[in-house]
Amino acid sequence: MELEPGGRGAHAAPAEMLAARVKLARTKAGLSLRALAEKVGYPHTYLSRVENGDQLPSPALAEDLDSFYETDGLFNDLRTVVLVAAAETPKWGHRVLEAEKRAGRIQTFNSSVVPGLLQTEPYTTALYVESMPGKDAENIALQVAKRAHRREVLNSATPPLYWAIMDEAALRRPVGGASVMAEQIRHILHMVETNSAVQVQVLPFSHGVHPLLGGSLSLLTLRDGATFAYVESFASGVSVDGPAEVLELTTLLDIARSKALDGGESMAQFRKYLREYEDGC
Repeated sequence: MELEPGGRGAHAAPAEMLAARVKLARTKAGLSLRALAEKVGYPHTYLSRVENGDQLPSPALAEDLDSFYETDGLFNDLRTVVLVAAAETPKWGHRVLEAEKRAGRIQTFNSSVVPGLLQTEPYTTALYVESMPGKDAENIALQVAKRAHRREVLNSATPPLYWAIMDEAALRRPVGGASVMAEQIRHILHMVETNSAVQVQVLPFSHGVHPLLGGSLSLLTLRDGATFAYVESFASGVSVDGPAEVLELTTLLDIARSKALDGGESMAQFRKYLREYEDGC
């Protein structure tokens, strides 16, 4: 059976995608839950929990669904992706991944790399290859796919206002080489020029020190007005939602923003680096 992307499965997290595809397969086959339960030999209540995303299918169920629908290992593969995603996403990052989907505004500062939601796949791949020693190619590919999925929030029907500040170090550091950097900068320019919800500023070396050197900070404001901060360093991160702490971190971000170039000056800086990387290709 060929399953076309549809519903929430088209732009869903791995677990949501698996649940949606299981339900889509049954719907396309014209079966009720009870009818499917009789054919594959599992309780209809169990199948219902799987379709609702409340329970992960067992390896046996995933294999039996693939056999019944003739989906060539689709459900077993999706189950593996869900398990890997859960294992590889640090606990401190789970809240951010969920909040990005519900945010009305995302403000972020990165001191050394391009912000995640603006990264191209070649840039992300190079970043993971060089910063994840010992990880095999399949593992890295899964991480890149997760990052690519997260970017979809900026292309949704109602995207959050995304305001990113990048230290010039992120432009100077040639992740993946000149051609990858050129493509990355072209992507940022395209996003700013075509998506009114995206704003990006560069904080240049010439403007001296700032209070966020050496780390990254994100402020996520949900559509109900609640705001929390996420501070990430080398191999750890922490969510902060205490009013006093969020206010303090907001002040630090405001100071960094005050030192950044304005929109037009930032675009000129991007184009300057783009020319340099294109000349080096």
